[in-house]
Amino acid sequence: MTIAEFSITPIGRGVSVGEHVARAVDIVDRSGLPYRVNPMGTVIEGSFDEVLALITRCHKAVMKNCQRVSTIIKIDDRKGVTGQLDAKVAAVERRLGRKLRS
Repeated sequence: MTIAEFSITPIGRGVSVGEHVARAVDIVDRSGLPYRVNPMGTVIEGSFDEVLALITRCHKAVMKNCQRVSTIIKIDDRKGVTGQLDAKVAAVERRLGRKLRS
């Protein structure tokens, strides 16, 4: 399974880019893949091909209304495991002996 965190930034569209971010998050939400939105990006989990295809769709959707878009992707690809969106956080919480803010 693959976990990827990505951030899409339209360039030259002013200070507020929430409209573009919302368009990409809507695509992620409708994809059916597990995900978490955070203040700096979105984390998704699925097969490598599913994840990259979804990020591509998001990038192209934002690109439709922009002349330039920057997409940053961080990928963790690991064989034989699933449910890592929650498991990675739970592992840190176990080591700390307490729940973290989410």
